[in-house]
Amino acid sequence: MAELVPSSTLPNDKVIEVRKVNKIYKGMVDNQVLYDIDFSIERGSFNSLIGASGSGKSTLLNIIGTLDRPTNGEVIIAGKDTAKLSKNQLAELRNRTIGFVFQFHYLLPEFTALENVLIPYNIYGGRPSKEILARADELFELMGIDKVKNNLSTKMSGGQQQRTAIARALINRPDIILADEPTGNLDSESTLNIYKIFREINKKYNTTFLIITHDRRIAEEAERILEIKDGRIVTDIRK
Repeated sequence: MAELVPSSTLPNDKVIEVRKVNKIYKGMVDNQVLYDIDFSIERGSFNSLIGASGSGKSTLLNIIGTLDRPTNGEVIIAGKDTAKLSKNQLAELRNRTIGFVFQFHYLLPEFTALENVLIPYNIYGGRPSKEILARADELFELMGIDKVKNNLSTKMSGGQQQRTAIARALINRPDIILADEPTGNLDSESTLNIYKIFREINKKYNTTFLIITHDRRIAEEAERILEIKDGRIVTDIRK
């Protein structure tokens, strides 16, 4: 596996570029979900995307994360035109450039927290080196869960499981973290702690964040708030 380069050393201030993106689901009656979505996100910024259920925010996140393709328009991730990449190239881009944090942690129950965190590295890197294990230890300490790193994922609290999922998203030092309602299953205190961790990661590693939420209070913690309604960006506020 090639050495992972910290995002701060990479060129191009725009790490995400979405250009006139439309998404139409074909059927007996076509259903257009996104309409001419057009924005870019600067490297190292902390952003939120807010919208009600059915507004198109998760569809947009999936397209930015290369889990889905737009019907038309362009999506440029870390300088790469995703339309020109094969499935294998897209998988590698996701693995090395994008970290995903979802509402549910999706940890493998038969593995320890440490083994779960190392999965993204193992996919392309094989057996973890001392440097990777040290990086994992650093992330566990940052998340405040170093004492449970050898626990099975089923032997941790909900907050610990979600912090483990965040560490997993960070193990390959991605340029971008895409978080879809990442604290939806947590209490208010755990939610606040998770967002404090996100900001610390953002500042320490220059990691770009795009956080999807329906909660305006959470969205307002970001430097920039994008609001989507009925498949269109209706508000773009920079603080």
